[in-house]
Amino acid sequence: MKPGPLPGVDMTDDPADHPDAVGLPPRSPLPAHPYAAEVDPDEPLAVVAAGPAGAARREVLAALLGVPSGMLVTPAGSCLLVRYARVATRAAYVPGYRQPHSYGADQAAAGPALARAPRRVELSLPEPLLRHFAVLDTPDTDTLGVAGGRVLLDAVVRSGALLFVIGADQTFTAADLRLLAEVARTRVRVFFVVTPGAGGWAVAEPAATDDTGVALASPPDVPPAGGPVDPVAVTVAAHRATLLAAVPGLAEANWYPVHRAEHPALRRALVGWSAIEGLRRASSRPPVPPGAHGRVPVAPEPPGEDWADRLERRSRLSARSIRQQLALELANIHLRAVQEIVFGVGCAGLPQLLDRELEALSLLATEQQDRAVREILDGATARIFGAPLAEGVRQRIGAAVRWGLADHPSGQELDRVLLVTGTAGVAVLPGAGALDSLLGHPGAPRSEVLPRIGVALSGGCWQHWRSPGNDDPNAARSWAQRALREVELELSREVSRRFEAFRLALDAVLTDALDHGILLA
Repeated sequence: MKPGPLPGVDMTDDPADHPDAVGLPPRSPLPAHPYAAEVDPDEPLAVVAAGPAGAARREVLAALLGVPSGMLVTPAGSCLLVRYARVATRAAYVPGYRQPHSYGADQAAAGPALARAPRRVELSLPEPLLRHFAVLDTPDTDTLGVAGGRVLLDAVVRSGALLFVIGADQTFTAADLRLLAEVARTRVRVFFVVTPGAGGWAVAEPAATDDTGVALASPPDVPPAGGPVDPVAVTVAAHRATLLAAVPGLAEANWYPVHRAEHPALRRALVGWSAIEGLRRASSRPPVPPGAHGRVPVAPEPPGEDWADRLERRSRLSARSIRQQLALELANIHLRAVQEIVFGVGCAGLPQLLDRELEALSLLATEQQDRAVREILDGATARIFGAPLAEGVRQRIGAAVRWGLADHPSGQELDRVLLVTGTAGVAVLPGAGALDSLLGHPGAPRSEVLPRIGVALSGGCWQHWRSPGNDDPNAARSWAQRALREVELELSREVSRRFEAFRLALDAVLTDALDHGILLA
């Protein structure tokens, strides 16, 4: 592909430093993590299951749902989303395809032969518990890395509950503690499940480690002198003391030792949480937001002849800021990829590693895009209508802008996926279904103005580096550098194209409002 000119990475993204940015309001910094934004009340309730390998997490979920554990098996690195349906079905969502691959839901059903692992597998079951919430099983936490932790955190925050399963003979790693510390800063409800280890409920010496590998102090609770020692209670108390020594914010979390085929206490707790959280989310937003109907006049004082120029400058500066942030993140991805190629997973593990990094990059790019678009829309409409707009009016303008995107050449086919190929190039796959196949946890229908930004590895790229003949670390490092450079170029063009289309569509809506004196949307 023909590379286009890119701004220097060292250029500042502060609008005040731009020569044309006279009088522009200051912008707040972009969020570094997806959980920085408020959760959409329309997000469906779900319980995200996570934990290290070997903790019998799949068996716990199988007993909770009343199905054989073999029905919950997925390819390595894929998420399993279990929902309610009257008829049991199963489908795999694979990047590079617009339609899911459906196959049998029973335990003996063989899945389709895929060139790469799916981002998610959806399993629908007629289980009454799933009427209250969905269940999302995620990859083992000890295989996620930095990018996988961000993706998991995003899913947990949007879902509302985390079910962390750990074995009696296992300890909380530094990655686990970082994830749980981030979760403790949110409204997420956390449930801990302790399962028997390889030696049963024999009390191990759980000791969490920090980033340097130094064990954290975790004195377990001592049972009363002379009383019988309950190994289950002692094990749970030891794990809880270990966790609270590092993450005191989770003192209110619930703990459940699981050593039977049924978990009635855990089921009751999850159903109770879903009832309260569902009511809270439903009552946090009115059914009809203020301003959804009615006449909206423009400001009595004209906004000036330069409002369109200000909108253009603000849009251009926001696009440049996002390009710079993505360039820095891609540089960090390259460093982590090289480190894993040389000292970690090697060439065979490069596809899964890089695909997870690109999934986290897509979440970050989408969050930055949405936040910048909201700020631009609020600033421009406040000048035209003379005051900040109500939520209903903002939704009307957003819908009009979405309709107007297709009227401009730069706004056509924004629903598309960037696929990294085996030749270190980037192919484009348009379609809303292609974007949906990239989501590990789809969540609520999208209500933002612009579609998501999606990047993934193609099946051919996956197969290339999984082949035994392609195990040269130097070649893998060179390929990763060229592929990430192509991703940077394509993302830069995509961000610029999206913000230009958004600016033109918003300009048309506001111009019509000024010409007629009222909002026509």
